[in-house]
Amino acid sequence: MASLPRRGLVPPLLWGLSLFLSLPGPVWLQSSPPPQSSPPTELHPCHTCRGLVDSFNKGLERTIRDNFGGGNTAWEEEKLSKYKDSETRLVEVLESVCSKSDFECHRLLELSEELVESWWFHKQQEAPDLFQWLCSDSLKLCCPSGTFGPSCLPCPGGAEKPCGGYGQCEGEGTRGGSGHCDCQAGYGGEACGQCGLGYFEAERNASHLVCSACFGPCARCSGPEESNCLQCKKGWALHHLKCVDIDECGTERASCGADQFCVNTEGSYECRDCSKACLGCMGAGPGRCKKCSPGYQQVGSKCLDVDECETKVCPGENQQCENTEGSYRCVCAEGYKEIEGVCVKEQIPESAGFFSEMTEDELVVLQQMFFGVIICALATLAAKGDLVFTAIFIGAVAAMTGYWLSERSDRVLEGFIKGR
Repeated sequence: MASLPRRGLVPPLLWGLSLFLSLPGPVWLQSSPPPQSSPPTELHPCHTCRGLVDSFNKGLERTIRDNFGGGNTAWEEEKLSKYKDSETRLVEVLESVCSKSDFECHRLLELSEELVESWWFHKQQEAPDLFQWLCSDSLKLCCPSGTFGPSCLPCPGGAEKPCGGYGQCEGEGTRGGSGHCDCQAGYGGEACGQCGLGYFEAERNASHLVCSACFGPCARCSGPEESNCLQCKKGWALHHLKCVDIDECGTERASCGADQFCVNTEGSYECRDCSKACLGCMGAGPGRCKKCSPGYQQVGSKCLDVDECETKVCPGENQQCENTEGSYRCVCAEGYKEIEGVCVKEQIPESAGFFSEMTEDELVVLQQMFFGVIICALATLAAKGDLVFTAIFIGAVAAMTGYWLSERSDRVLEGFIKGR
């Protein structure tokens, strides 16, 4: 049967577009670089090939179901036999075998186009396993399970049970990797056939190994008990098959600063800072000092604060001494404040009137409103015919007229409102 037309199994337009997008564009079209992050782990080409074959097999299942089932069984059987291995079906499968964003899949499919065609038309009967034929035998990207590397060598422990079943063989199933066994917790050795540090053999036979944890500080042991230790972890000493904590603070193993003290911990030690009063100390608190810091007086192993104000006199005028822990400071006396390094007497501001923040225009309006209210009230009372209120009303009108005609009255009322 003739091979597929040279239109390619992967559309050339897609490859041209991906090539164009991969080229650096003009500076004004380039986006700012993304934040730096750890590079993603690249998949071995074998994994890409396996994914391609898995997708191809799913496409075969999909196409055999989608093209028949119309009810005419005899016609379908005749057509099915022709469609099963047809070029049409192959193209339909390959059109969707790689997702649009999977460029590694597209690249591998482009490289293996002729091999896929050859298998489809000539090798299916003798090599029904496409993965084995394409990925392992033809492209030589993959190895059988339990083997690794260019020559498909057996993993440590053998291809049947790599790494004894207690670890992962690096590069297993691919033509890469070192074959090194990454053992599970508790297991060790070249093929994970031994118990690791801090574990012991709880059970072993020809095909089975169980490793259990030793007692806490034991690095090697013969059992789980405290008295089964054979070797201790760092910071512990073996004594009668038990691991005893080493007090590094009582030995030369501890190394702390001059203003620190040592605190023993299980398997190690800590250096902690002395109190502020101590230059050197034997523990926490002011009562464990070896030597006192300046500003403190040593009384036995204690460091007491010295009141410098009993002997120190502040040189500045209007200053007074204020004692602090380990020192003192000069501050302005009461009633004085510091301005440019000099203590000056504080100025007490005059009390302001209720309307002191008002503008001149606002005061004029307020004055007019005040007199207007008074005159309206008097006019109301005078309208009732009371001679007394009538006389007061006439007087108020006269006063109001005088107020507007007199600058003096303006100043007097303004001073009254401002509280002066």
